[in-house]
Amino acid sequence: MNGAAEALSLEEQNMAARIYKPAKTAMQSGQAKTKVWVLEFVANTPRSRDPLMGWTSSADTKQQLKLKFESQAAAEAYAKKNGIAYRVEAPKKAARQKKSYSENFKWGRPQPWTH
Repeated sequence: MNGAAEALSLEEQNMAARIYKPAKTAMQSGQAKTKVWVLEFVANTPRSRDPLMGWTSSADTKQQLKLKFESQAAAEAYAKKNGIAYRVEAPKKAARQKKSYSENFKWGRPQPWTH
């Protein structure tokens, strides 16, 4: 292999990304902003701390890039078209518990109800 081909393959290895469907935030009760798929580049180098101001920074500008797609297939197609190595993280279903307000006042409940 020549040096240019090795350099290109190293750059391709550094362009790793993850494709995921974001979870809802703790501050929201609805499903807004959870319908899209996001392609986000993985950090190649750790962030460094600025000695004067104490801010964290990185020379890798790809960390700032988040691409949004309507479907997982569209995100994968974009990654394949541009030669980006990627991994898909499947969305997790929320574990919902059925709760009823009237259960607080049920006769014979296991724990006594208190204020």
